[in-house]
Amino acid sequence: MYICPVCKNKLERQDNSWRCPEGHCFDIARKGYVNLLTTVGRNPKNSGDNAEMVKARTEFLNRDYYLPLAEKTGEILAEELRDTSDPAIIDSGCGEGYYTVKYAAMVPKARFFGIDISKNAISHCMTRVHQKGIKNCSFAVASSFELPFEDGFADIIVCTFAPVTDREYAAKLKQTGSLIVVSPSPGHLFELKAAVYDEPYLNRPNDYGLESFYLADEQVFEYKKKLESSEDICSLFSMTPYFYKTSAKGMERLRALQSIEVTCGFVIQTYKLK
Repeated sequence: MYICPVCKNKLERQDNSWRCPEGHCFDIARKGYVNLLTTVGRNPKNSGDNAEMVKARTEFLNRDYYLPLAEKTGEILAEELRDTSDPAIIDSGCGEGYYTVKYAAMVPKARFFGIDISKNAISHCMTRVHQKGIKNCSFAVASSFELPFEDGFADIIVCTFAPVTDREYAAKLKQTGSLIVVSPSPGHLFELKAAVYDEPYLNRPNDYGLESFYLADEQVFEYKKKLESSEDICSLFSMTPYFYKTSAKGMERLRALQSIEVTCGFVIQTYKLK
C-alpha cells in the first residue's frame, strides 16, 4: 500500500509500525494514522493547517453548507467506478476529512486513502471516521507532491480545493484511472465579495498545467445558501484566499454582516491520462 518516503521501497505493516526492507520505520499514531512526511524542506510537526485552523474549518463544514457539493462529487466518483472492483481512491489534500468521509460512505466498495501535509488535519480525519463508523478509509501525513504510493496504484485521485500536480498524479494513477478536481466556479461567493469589496470580481479559471491529461468532463454545480450568523460568515471567508487579500476596511464590513445569501459555485472536472 504505502511506500517509504526515504528509499521508495514498499512498506509492510508490522504491529503498530510501517517498515521497509531498508529498516526505515514509521510508527502508527494512537488514532490510527501514520506520518510519512519527511523533514526535507519542511517541519513535519507544524506543516499545513494548525489545530486552531482545523477546528474552525471543521466547525463550519459540520454545518453542511457544502453537503450538496460532497454528494454531487460522490455521485461522480461512484459513476466512474461503476464497473471497477476493489478500487483505490487517493483523496489528495484531504484536509480534516469532511469530504473524504462523505465520499467513502457513498462509495463503500472503494478503499480511500486520505493524504494531507497537516498532522492536525489528519488527526481529525481519524476522529471523523471513528465517529461515523467508516471502515474503508486510511490516512497518512504526506505531501500531495510526493504521494506515498507505488506507481499505478490508484483508480481515482480526487482533489477538493487542494493542490494539483501533473507528473505525480499521472504516475500514481492506473492508465485507465481518473483525476477529479473540484474548484470554485467564477461566481462562487460573489455576493460575499460584493459586500466586502468596492469592486468585486469573478474568480478566474485555474490553469493546472496538466500536460499528461486531457479534460474528459466538466460540470458547473451551483446552489444558494443563506449564512445565518456573523460567525459562519467570518468562518467561511477565512477558508478562502480572499481572507489574506482583504483590507482592514473590508474586514470591518465582513464582521458587520449578520446574514447573507451566497452562491456556492463549483467546477468539477474529470481528467484522463493521455
